[in-house]
Amino acid sequence: MTARAAATLALGALLLAGPAKAQSSPTEPPRTDLGSIWTVRIENDRISTQPRGSDQNYTSGVQLVWTSGPDQVPEAATRIAHFLLGDGTVRVGVALSHQFYTPANTALRTPDPRDRPYAGYVAATFSIMQDSGNSRDLLALSLGVVGPSAFGRQIQNGYHNLIGVPISYGWSHQLRDEPAVELLAQHTWRHAIGRLGPIEFDTLPSLAMGVGTVRDYLQAAFVVRVGQGLDTDFGTARIRPGISGGDAFVAADGVAWYLFAGANGQAVLHDVFLDGNMFLRSPHVTRNPFLGELEAGLAIIWRGVRLSYVQTWQTEQFRHQRPGLFNFGSLALSTRF
Repeated sequence: MTARAAATLALGALLLAGPAKAQSSPTEPPRTDLGSIWTVRIENDRISTQPRGSDQNYTSGVQLVWTSGPDQVPEAATRIAHFLLGDGTVRVGVALSHQFYTPANTALRTPDPRDRPYAGYVAATFSIMQDSGNSRDLLALSLGVVGPSAFGRQIQNGYHNLIGVPISYGWSHQLRDEPAVELLAQHTWRHAIGRLGPIEFDTLPSLAMGVGTVRDYLQAAFVVRVGQGLDTDFGTARIRPGISGGDAFVAADGVAWYLFAGANGQAVLHDVFLDGNMFLRSPHVTRNPFLGELEAGLAIIWRGVRLSYVQTWQTEQFRHQRPGLFNFGSLALSTRF
């Protein structure tokens, strides 16, 4: 294990151990929703607030997620969660995700070496989630591959051919095949601020970390929400990294809804999509060690269905990136079965 990974794991252990000991008893009995939840999520930089959406940087992500009902999990998962996190309601989840990244100028057959490399990434993520009153913990293991075997070129250029737009010409210079392993941990607090008539206000501070061959990072985030039925979930979710409240939610009395705005800061020790392959020679750029994000959006929960939209703005991730905030949209639909 490298010194970088060891330091990150140590900080992650402190992150998890501290909140787990600090939990207090719930102020009200937890709601019960027995059905599992399926979520479909699409993220794309063409869903953009810029005058013209374009393929650049993080250009596409799709994800399918299954989340179990509360306490409808293998006994081993419950024991692990309770041992590491204390008492609470446990769920497990499985997510299949696909992402790809491109430089700003996709018309070049030989990409600019100062721009982000082409990269495809496909992964399966196995997670344990525990709710304890007004807090939520997540532990996850992600296994996948970075490189041509993720079929980034075929998916992007096939879709572009289908809709009649120019293809990206530099995929022959993408990152090479490499196993991708990542451990993830997150703790989210939910604090009610008050209400104005029927309208509720709360905050969702969180800490998160990831370590592995994909990305080593630490993240602190803060979200403010206004709406009704805010205790139905812990905020909207995204394909990590980024602010993510998870895909589990409980039934609302009528319609629950909220508007939100948030920000996060990340200290990034390693990012394969910028630093290049860990074990092979590949294109790479000079990564900025700190990243900031702003986000805003809305969510609606009704009769076991949650629809959410998030718009995210990111600071520059590497030297020579086009100046200004890069942004993309995330649309998700969750339904209970």
